[in-house]
Amino acid sequence: MKKKKCSKCAACLYKSEPAQNLNQQELEILGQNSVEVVFDKKETIFKQDALSSNIIYLKEGMIKILIKGPQRTQILKLKKAPCYLGLPTTMGDKVNHYSAVAIEKTTACFIDINTFKELLDKNKDFSYGIILELCRSELDQFNRYINLVQTQVFGRFAKTLLSFSDEIYQSDEFTLPLTRSEMADLIYTSRETVSRLFSELAKENIIQINDKNVRIIDKSKLREIGEKG
Repeated sequence: MKKKKCSKCAACLYKSEPAQNLNQQELEILGQNSVEVVFDKKETIFKQDALSSNIIYLKEGMIKILIKGPQRTQILKLKKAPCYLGLPTTMGDKVNHYSAVAIEKTTACFIDINTFKELLDKNKDFSYGIILELCRSELDQFNRYINLVQTQVFGRFAKTLLSFSDEIYQSDEFTLPLTRSEMADLIYTSRETVSRLFSELAKENIIQINDKNVRIIDKSKLREIGEKG
């Protein structure tokens, strides 16, 4: 884990959509009150139940969000940069309700909460952009919940592969960011079922799979499975 000051927010190529509404002076204030941290794969960015005094902006990389339940820790979802993390938590009761762990080398900016609130108060366009971020996140959670409770496991599995292809990698060829066990955890099934589903899709020539390397051959068929389950 490596830390450095975010002194040049104005020149940053990874500014969030809301931050693009900040003027030069506001961006300088943001940089003076932020710290950039680089996390290696498997490093924890923040832990559940720990106090939070920062807004976290994921600048580069990808993370998995985990929550500790009554029986075990569950993977809730994956998030790819650029995005904010922990907005409801930090702006609410200031205690993390989940953990975030890097799946690959990841860069995150830790923004002082008081500075963030000041910018929200002074710049209405920035505030509106943050509200939009929260709305998109909430709608994403609703859609994921419906998918989990109303779609058969084969459909959930197909939609996960499509999500990797369309949203995370923007390519029909990619390397799985999770192990088979983590994939199973993400779609609420067993590791054995995930291995079987990979084999079935490969046998039907819908995908090619070599260890963690996936190539989608028949995307329309995969979408059909995702819709019908």
